[in-house]
Amino acid sequence: MNKIPHLFATALFLLLSFTACKTTKPTTEPSTQENVVKDTIVSAEKPEVKEEIPGEDNPVSIKEKINPPLNIEEFRAAWIATVANINWPSKSGLSTYQQQQEALKLLDFLKSHNFNAVIFQVRPQADALYQSELEPWSYFLTGEQGKAPDPYYDPLDFWIKEAHKRGLELHVWLNPYRAHHTTGGKVTSTSIIRKKPELAVELANGMWWLDPAQKETQDHSAAVVMDIVNRYDIDGVHFDDYFYPYDSYNNGKDFPDEKTFMAYQNADGKLSKADWRRDHVNKFIKRIYEEIKAEKPFVKFGLSPFGIWRPGYPESVSGYDQYDKLYADAKLWLNEGWIDYFTPQLYWQINQYAQSFPELLGWWESENTKNRHLWPGINVGLGGDEKNVDETINQIMITRGMLPESKGTVHWSIGPLVKHKNLARALVEGPYRKKALVPPSPWLDDSAPEVPEFSFKVENDRLLMNWEVSDPKDISRYVIWFKYEQGNWDYKILDGNVTSFSLQNVVGEKKKMMERIGITAVDRLGNQSDFKEIILKK
Repeated sequence: MNKIPHLFATALFLLLSFTACKTTKPTTEPSTQENVVKDTIVSAEKPEVKEEIPGEDNPVSIKEKINPPLNIEEFRAAWIATVANINWPSKSGLSTYQQQQEALKLLDFLKSHNFNAVIFQVRPQADALYQSELEPWSYFLTGEQGKAPDPYYDPLDFWIKEAHKRGLELHVWLNPYRAHHTTGGKVTSTSIIRKKPELAVELANGMWWLDPAQKETQDHSAAVVMDIVNRYDIDGVHFDDYFYPYDSYNNGKDFPDEKTFMAYQNADGKLSKADWRRDHVNKFIKRIYEEIKAEKPFVKFGLSPFGIWRPGYPESVSGYDQYDKLYADAKLWLNEGWIDYFTPQLYWQINQYAQSFPELLGWWESENTKNRHLWPGINVGLGGDEKNVDETINQIMITRGMLPESKGTVHWSIGPLVKHKNLARALVEGPYRKKALVPPSPWLDDSAPEVPEFSFKVENDRLLMNWEVSDPKDISRYVIWFKYEQGNWDYKILDGNVTSFSLQNVVGEKKKMMERIGITAVDRLGNQSDFKEIILKK
């Protein structure tokens, strides 16, 4: 593949994103997660006022502005898969200490490379990587389904606390229907396959699947989701592309739900089998969204479907038909706004004509009628050479250019990022050089926090800053904004429990002094307070 320089790629596919999408109906094998082992905004200035800064003898000039100096919002996440021990733990049966050390290494990597979210798989096969009364402990954790870690700890609670310490959101990733994976060890008496055999069917490749059309399946999976939402301090719930199983799992044969469909027909059901299957999945997605919002509105619901809705959408695209094969009408979920963020698995390269990354991204954006977050999933597992590093950087830059109002990318998966040092270095020295805030979700909450009360003093050539707010529980982050003489605005993102910070007051050989400072508060949903610019007196 020929390399495409970053600027050229961005400009080219900005143009593509505005191209009208035609619809025809013209296949490639699915490339699923588990198979793929505003620069400056300054506006609405208020009249300049003079006021005393607490603790200062001299007045300074203060300007209150609605917006901070820069847009520093971008969702940067990585999937961490536990099924088949893809990413964590490295193998089943590790000690508690070994599991925790591996987890900390991954979280430290994300923090040091300026990510701000982790999507952590907690239910790979109707089991649990957390304390649950609804499902058994995962085989992938302890090597025996139903066996708790020893010494005991709750992995999900550990991951949440350690992620939050590092300024990372944690989204729990669940598979709603898969009951047993081929790598999942022995099916024990603790499994739903044994406890409720009427719900589960065996596929030709050895996997087991819960029948999505059965009400008890839907009730059980919904109860699992809401149990996590109620008991854990999570930031999001995430489903991937496994709804009805890929037909290859059953040697191309139809999903074995004849009894369920016959019962539907005998009850005077009028839908075709395909529409009936899609209808059950649609209702389940809508149900999960509504139940999460009723309990904890700030918990985001994200979906990561297969990257092609149907062949021919847009016109040049061919490939697997999730609408017809997985019975997943992902376009409908996006159109209806039954999600807070949408992460189609766009695991193809930029110039892959029949599945072009930017062309598919542009089509999904054209379907984003409710203006939800569209943060594509990209495949970083193609190697660490220059060509694949450049592909990854280009895809991030294209996403930024095409979706400037809510930038973001989700990386499949953390494994290649850790493995390929060249790739990791290119990210942190390039597009992820500075930390970023998770973009806000105004349809959930658009009420910004109060502006912090701010004081400062100069001591030993350092500018010492202190601040406070009346409701610190509402604050997730603070942003310190600063600008030296003849320089550009810069910033530091701090945890919400930090109430003081210091910066060098004079820098460089030319002794440039701090000229302007300010602070904004950010709540859990990314709403940022108004910006009060303080012009320091020389």
